[in-house]
Amino acid sequence: MRLYRRGAEFSIRVGPHELMNSRVHASEEALAELACKALAGHERTRILVGGLGMGFTLAAVLSHAGASTRVDVAELVAAVIGWNRTELKELNGAALADSRVTVREGDVATLIGAEKGAYDAILLDVDNGPSALTSKANHRLYGTRGLDAAYAALRPGGVLAVWSADHDPAFTKRLRQAGFQVEEHPVRARGRAGGSRFLVWIARRA
Repeated sequence: MRLYRRGAEFSIRVGPHELMNSRVHASEEALAELACKALAGHERTRILVGGLGMGFTLAAVLSHAGASTRVDVAELVAAVIGWNRTELKELNGAALADSRVTVREGDVATLIGAEKGAYDAILLDVDNGPSALTSKANHRLYGTRGLDAAYAALRPGGVLAVWSADHDPAFTKRLRQAGFQVEEHPVRARGRAGGSRFLVWIARRA
């Protein structure tokens, strides 16, 4: 995984694949906005963000969350955490420096599996979504066992929000089989300006 810069533009790539670009981040912000909207009325919330990226999702969560919210961020790649504290911090308003944030270097699946009834929301922006691109190990987040673990890690009424590059009817079915109430939200890479089409699932624990 490498970070590239051209002027004010940043890009994170794995081999020939561009995972993210600083010019296009409206869908990541939509993930946070939709999740936080689903938590309306919840107090003293605890949120887990899986996948730090360039910090746009985290920054959006912090903009919508109250002062009593606590946010855990799980990121597997140490370099990504380092970039967010240095080169990328101006993009996301130095989100990692916010006192509400705790950074956990490691696999978000491990963290989810270790928690029971701990979170009001879990936001997953890992790899390309259920159709994992960079690591087959990420499939365990989106399979039956991974969804059962996410359900158990949420408090009653809690929300699992998942970003994906593609529609995936099989994943929607697995969410429902795990006991979630599911909504699908099409989002655009550039928001109202259009761009590529992505999908965010909002899955609520009954």
